[in-house]
Amino acid sequence: MNEYKVDDLMVPLSEYATVTIGATLHEAMMALEKAQEDFDQTKYRHRAVLVLDTAGKIVGKIDQHAALKALEPQYLKMATSSSAASYGFSVPFLKDLQEQYSLLDGALENICHKAAKMKVEDFMSTLTEGEFIDLGISLDQAIHMLVMGHHQSLLVKKAEKVVGVLRLTDVFAAVFHVMKTCEM
Repeated sequence: MNEYKVDDLMVPLSEYATVTIGATLHEAMMALEKAQEDFDQTKYRHRAVLVLDTAGKIVGKIDQHAALKALEPQYLKMATSSSAASYGFSVPFLKDLQEQYSLLDGALENICHKAAKMKVEDFMSTLTEGEFIDLGISLDQAIHMLVMGHHQSLLVKKAEKVVGVLRLTDVFAAVFHVMKTCEM
């Protein structure tokens, strides 16, 4: 993996979808769509929106899972499906919960109304220390952070300023490329 560096694979922050605190879910999804349209079409599309505070500092992230979860406020109060599965809840039990509490009942019919009202700070995930890496670290170290943290992306910092996003999908593509070129 010596031929690849973090800065070779990261997406510059200027090419990533961002919104500021106070933006709505609708505004966040429009920002994501614009970033996807403007992004290099030979690469995987963006799957998240970064949330900035009024000073321009990244304070959160909205991935596709969080955006869908925001459409039903009850989901924000319940355990996530991954944590539910880790507690041993079966698929039939989870389906029963959905029916019993009418989760997402009519969500698609009211999607525009809900998306216009939901503020990003109410459902974004806040970032942890483990989601930031320094630009100068090796790709091996970055892979370790992605794998051990179960992250879809890491924010790349240069002198305490975020300069890009290292996405799992881009790292995987680089690893696959190295594997493909190996002689067996």
